[in-house]
Amino acid sequence: QVQLVESGGGLVQAGGSLRLSCAASRSIFGFNVMGWYRQTPGKQRELVATITSTRSTNYADSVKGRFTISRDNAKNTVYLQMNSLNPEDTAIYYCNFRVPSLNSNYWGQGTQVTVSS
Repeated sequence: QVQLVESGGGLVQAGGSLRLSCAASRSIFGFNVMGWYRQTPGKQRELVATITSTRSTNYADSVKGRFTISRDNAKNTVYLQMNSLNPEDTAIYYCNFRVPSLNSNYWGQGTQVTVSS
């Protein structure tokens, strides 16, 4: 079992920046994917960005050029740097850790990001 602990959410004005962090409780050797998803009331959870253990990244079109995902494998931590935030980015952001070879999929508890206009 892997626990994910998120931090860094909060309230920011439009145009501002936030940095989210997510620490996994232990290392998983082998190929894995860490990422961020977000959800607003009444909508499905959607992909924001992912990064593999080989550092290949993928972004939702809505955040390309504004958000940057990175990871520190030594700390089992993934980061999401969010710049040029706008009110449409307001959501609960969830950290995800997936190990395809083990068919394992873990979620954090979520952290609220609110962008005021």
